[in-house]
Amino acid sequence: MELDYKSLLANISDGVYFTDRNRIIIYWNKAAEQITGYSAGEVLGHGCQDNVLIHVDDRGRSLCQSHCPMAHTINDLKPRQSHVFLHHKLGHRIPVYIRTAPLVNEKGELVGGAEFFTDESARESMCQHIEELQLLALLDPLTELPNRHHLEIEIDARFHEMQRMGLSFGLLFMDIDHFKNFNDTYGHQAGDKVLQTVARTLRATTRPFDLVGRWGGEEFVGVIRNVQHDQLAEIGERLRQLVGASSVLHHQQRLRATISVGATLATEEDSMEVLINRADQLMYASKQSGRNRLTIG
Repeated sequence: MELDYKSLLANISDGVYFTDRNRIIIYWNKAAEQITGYSAGEVLGHGCQDNVLIHVDDRGRSLCQSHCPMAHTINDLKPRQSHVFLHHKLGHRIPVYIRTAPLVNEKGELVGGAEFFTDESARESMCQHIEELQLLALLDPLTELPNRHHLEIEIDARFHEMQRMGLSFGLLFMDIDHFKNFNDTYGHQAGDKVLQTVARTLRATTRPFDLVGRWGGEEFVGVIRNVQHDQLAEIGERLRQLVGASSVLHHQQRLRATISVGATLATEEDSMEVLINRADQLMYASKQSGRNRLTIG
């Protein structure tokens, strides 16, 4: 079966381009157009160093002449990878993670090079945000999630937003089921791994404008913006299922954790204490009903 690689590459999220041995661009996929702003028609037939990508390092030094990953790969046939900044058509710089590889024909002869690049703008923003939170002592050091103080600031801000603009928000109170058993049976190192895995799952699967943090111990709180009853239940249920589908590898054994969730919408009559207590009680109702479930009220 002969695969149509161009159809495949046209529909992936990574930017991809191929060059000949002289680094003249001969293929440019749709994601490359979206990430760089340059259409295929603007770059095909041009050198990758000809005012197109102009990779620079984190000090702004151009890599196109003596430090070009593609040039080195074509020269020695060795794949490379690096974090660099490419040039967007509009003039700004975009952080990307690049991988270069040699292109050879069926005879094993070098015919050019390939570069795959992934837009890391969101990653860069997240890393900067984490550094800022660390400086402000608003980050839990074990899970790298916002800590209780940060959550309280966020909840207070959402109450003010509700009063000024009428925007709704909800709270998810989440607790890891039988967490003490992980520590007692496998040790505190395993317990820490479970906390970190749950935290990573919550962070990776939460909407960008919501906030999930560690309330304390094995408890997590999600501040969910601009939602109604059904949406809040759907988001809480999705997080519950995704945590349950995660696992921790500890001494060749897969450990799985589940969470019990309490979900509630904030009202204008609520104080922060009343809202949190209500979500906490709903979480305990999930515990009493068998755990690994969501109760909304």
